[in-house]
Amino acid sequence: MADPMPYVSHHGLLMSKIANGRLQITLSGFSFVVINFLTLLWYNPTLDQDMPRWVYASWAIGLFLYQTFDAVDGTQAYVGKRKQLKIMIYADHAFAGGERTRADRWGSFLTMTWDEYYTQTLTLGVVSGPVEGILTLCIVYAVTAYIGGGSFWQRSMLESLGVEEHTLIPNYLYNLSWNEWWIVYGGIVLVFNTLSSIQHVLNVRREQKKSLDAPLYGLVPYLVTWIFVPAYLFLQPVILNHHLIPFVFYVGLINAYAVGQIIIKHLTKDSKFPMYNVLTIPLALAVVDSMGPTLGLWPSALGYSTYQIAFLFSCLGLGVGVYGSFVYDIITTICDYLDIWCLTIKYPYNEADEQKKLK
Repeated sequence: MADPMPYVSHHGLLMSKIANGRLQITLSGFSFVVINFLTLLWYNPTLDQDMPRWVYASWAIGLFLYQTFDAVDGTQAYVGKRKQLKIMIYADHAFAGGERTRADRWGSFLTMTWDEYYTQTLTLGVVSGPVEGILTLCIVYAVTAYIGGGSFWQRSMLESLGVEEHTLIPNYLYNLSWNEWWIVYGGIVLVFNTLSSIQHVLNVRREQKKSLDAPLYGLVPYLVTWIFVPAYLFLQPVILNHHLIPFVFYVGLINAYAVGQIIIKHLTKDSKFPMYNVLTIPLALAVVDSMGPTLGLWPSALGYSTYQIAFLFSCLGLGVGVYGSFVYDIITTICDYLDIWCLTIKYPYNEADEQKKLK
């Protein structure tokens, strides 16, 4: 039978030869994303100006390499027949949410993980964030490098494609920029993937003659979080216009922690779905605080400038601390329990020894 993923399989074979090295595959792939992010902070921390073409080209290459390494790290474990790496794949999936604060569509990744928890089957959407989503971004970065700047995407898409104005096309539709169409596209994909996951879970639960309410109830924290996110940005324009990068990272950590909790519950066969995310509490309090002056009910304790900005960075620090400690606890617990190492192979696979054990 033909290999459905020859590119990944080929590089998995190559990287399996260096699996004992210190430079491990997952962290190596993540380093490309870190480098991309650092160039963003250096050249365009305010997200409002063009950058050199090579920066966009490096983003396309770096993101593609990240995706390749992320796909290969699991493949090489199975190629190498190393039991400890196979087990760590499950934990790696839990931590991947943290790596994808920039690369993946948060909602799609979370609902996909929610789907897997209740059905015991990993089902990817028609447009999957870790695959088609990242490849789409790679293409966008490459095109941006070719045309010479990100400001191109603020032009009207229809006008750029040579479509002339017509009475049948409303002005607001004709003037929609490329990046606004991108939001429309992402919204459609997100809604479709979410509804597909819900339908899949409900179908499986019906076949198993189990309650349909419990899985749907598990989506409530996710929906509440995504009510708070746009509400906070609407109420705090200073964050939206001047400090969006730290806020995006904070929200990404909220999502990563939620995904990690679900995956660990799935791995340990825990029947109690994680409904509580401590990182959402500061966001909820900030929204309530900001709503007071808008509704004319109470004054804002944080205001709309210095204290609000300080609060945001405090939330980001809290997110790094909570998620970082979560990752550390899971890694050390799994490694201690299974008597393995995280970044190197403690007991290399030896076919002769394995054959003796079988006899």
